[in-house]
Amino acid sequence: MVKSIQYFNENSVPVFEKLEDEFLKDPSDIASYVTKLTEELHKTGIRMIEETLGYLDQMLNESEVRKMTWIVDRHEPKQLITSLGSVNYSKTMFRDKEEGSRSYLLDLIMGMEPHERMTEDAEARLLEEAVQTSYRRGGEETSILDRVSKQTVMKKIHSLRFPSENEEPEKKKIVKTLFIDADEAHISLQYRNKKGDFLRNEHGSKNNNVIEKLVYCYEGIEKESPGSRRHRLINPHYFCSDSASEDHKDFWERVYAYIDSQYDVGQIEKIYVNGDGGAWMEEGKNGIGGVVVTMDEFHLQKYLIKITSHLMDSRPDAVSELRKIIMHKNKKDFNEYVDLLKSYLKEDDVKSAERIEKGRKYILNNWMPCKVRLCNRKKLPGCSAEGHVSHVLASRMTSRPMGWSRCGAGQMGRLRAYYYNGGDMLELVRFQRQELKEAVGYRMTYSSVPEIMRAEKNRHYELGKYMCAIQGSLPDQIKKKLYLNHHISGL
Repeated sequence: MVKSIQYFNENSVPVFEKLEDEFLKDPSDIASYVTKLTEELHKTGIRMIEETLGYLDQMLNESEVRKMTWIVDRHEPKQLITSLGSVNYSKTMFRDKEEGSRSYLLDLIMGMEPHERMTEDAEARLLEEAVQTSYRRGGEETSILDRVSKQTVMKKIHSLRFPSENEEPEKKKIVKTLFIDADEAHISLQYRNKKGDFLRNEHGSKNNNVIEKLVYCYEGIEKESPGSRRHRLINPHYFCSDSASEDHKDFWERVYAYIDSQYDVGQIEKIYVNGDGGAWMEEGKNGIGGVVVTMDEFHLQKYLIKITSHLMDSRPDAVSELRKIIMHKNKKDFNEYVDLLKSYLKEDDVKSAERIEKGRKYILNNWMPCKVRLCNRKKLPGCSAEGHVSHVLASRMTSRPMGWSRCGAGQMGRLRAYYYNGGDMLELVRFQRQELKEAVGYRMTYSSVPEIMRAEKNRHYELGKYMCAIQGSLPDQIKKKLYLNHHISGL
């Protein structure tokens, strides 16, 4: 870093002084001052990174520990995109003396694939933007000074693996009641298996949708602040899944595995699953004990209105009566009252008759969930699934004209859930690279110099006393070599 510091003193400092002088002449133009100052700082930062990486490669070339196992094969130029900008340096290909295999030791030490073009921080910026806006914007925001293509962003997202959600806390939470809301979004596809393979039904509509499921569990609702009229969920956790890559059973098993890992299940008396009666939601009652499926208020009211919309001013009274019948009576009583309401139609009003029958069928098919909702409406929070589908899925995946691949839709859904669960994008990127480190049998350690010195003392016991003697005044250059040799030994 010596050269970078020298460059900073000889070149950057005069630039800073000049920029300050210009600003003092015209203090109203602070924007130019900040912009130009930031640009110069970025250049300085990139220069420092380049020098450090070059120095690391040089140390590898000079390392006596490396020479025991690896020999120099060739040197290659390398460009690496960081969140600050692109850095250029040279890296060395080494060959194993015994096996003959070749590796970039610098890449291995940094936990990177041989042809990786982005650092973890740049990739995290890419994901942070792509999950909120678009692939294109994700590529533009990857780096302050550079960008990558939307195809690169797409490939990154398609290959994502997600960590387990079942890591147990030190102490599981104890609650008597849990709530699960479930809904789905219909995502438009570019194609099913290959381009141009969409079929059209008798109405001319394409079969170009895939279902993206959304489930979130929470402990109840509370006011956003004292006196506020707005409410929020208590400790929500989101799950997304597409209909192609994960079946209903596996999806619900993932949901209940999370609940089992975070809560003392033996203390839970009831788990209410709120939904619109979809078949995949019914699967949710089979995963764990104490599950009660209930109809969400939005869909219940929607179909009650279908039955009563022709009654004009009398509709509220009819809806109220239907609710009472569902709560206290049976399906026969419900059918008789619907027949009565239907008798007020004009004979030629076919559309209204179809609408009533659609509402009747829906309520009857979901009789018990509707009854549970109405009989427990004081202690059940109103289902917010429609709003959450719009916020979590639709705002990114359906609100604008776009077509997804099956893989892209599924991965983006999982990424959105990870994002709304407060997931750290940098940690997600590091999770991807952990597989590489495990594959080469390498585990990055962050041992202190004293720890390294103690390890050397144990390995070379007779010479250990001398190492202890020099530990207190160890020069920085030797410290750096100790660190590097320690990492090389782990390869």
